[in-house]
Amino acid sequence: MITEQQLNAVIGSTAVGPDGKLGKVGEVYLDDETGRPEWATVRTGLFGTKEAFVPLAGADMSGDELRVPYDKDKLKNAPHIDSEGHLSPAEETELYRYYGLETAESATPVLTDTTTDTTTDTSARGAVGHDTSGPTTDDAMTRSEEQLRVGTERVESGRARLRKYVVSETVTQTVPVTHEEIRVEREPITDADVGNALDGPAISEEEHEVVLHGERPVVQKEAVPVERVRLDTDTVTEQATVDEQVRKEQIELDGDGTAPRR
Repeated sequence: MITEQQLNAVIGSTAVGPDGKLGKVGEVYLDDETGRPEWATVRTGLFGTKEAFVPLAGADMSGDELRVPYDKDKLKNAPHIDSEGHLSPAEETELYRYYGLETAESATPVLTDTTTDTTTDTSARGAVGHDTSGPTTDDAMTRSEEQLRVGTERVESGRARLRKYVVSETVTQTVPVTHEEIRVEREPITDADVGNALDGPAISEEEHEVVLHGERPVVQKEAVPVERVRLDTDTVTEQATVDEQVRKEQIELDGDGTAPRR
């Protein structure tokens, strides 16, 4: 059973039956005598353009869902009644007969969702005032305000690429090299080599040549792989501050709040 304290939760909730989602709840109708929630309208059809009445007897709220014991076909074939702010006794009797419930007195809508303005009859509720800006709805004024809901979306923030190019640098290495140098050796004539010394003319001109050798650095270059480089990404989380204007309604008292005495 839906109570008056649950009305705000019922309005705009999703009606769900045994076979799944039925539609969005648009209005709630109260019983004129008891003031209890009696009926709700559910928007059905492809774009929610049709409304069907469903009884709140046996219904209950579960989170943001209004669960009713009726399936889609039952709701679809319900009597077509325009929700014009009040159910006549004949219309309500027809609905009770269709859903197999006991007949009750006519019901009056007390609240609608925030997207619909519906004229209601408050004569049975004993209204203490009336609306000067339009038809009287009930004895209270609803204050609404906007709430900011911030999400995220994934967008391209930049691009990075690897590019390989050739540069030259000077590398200095030291390598040992050898070379031959001339050293003049003199030795006296002895009895052992006097024969070699006298082999030839006594006085003559003569030349003796020695070939010198030396090492020099030889450079060779070879290209070898030294490392592999690739691009990868890391996800970094940071806090972003969002500033946005939201609107809200304020209610103030215009007048001194007193009534004349008789």
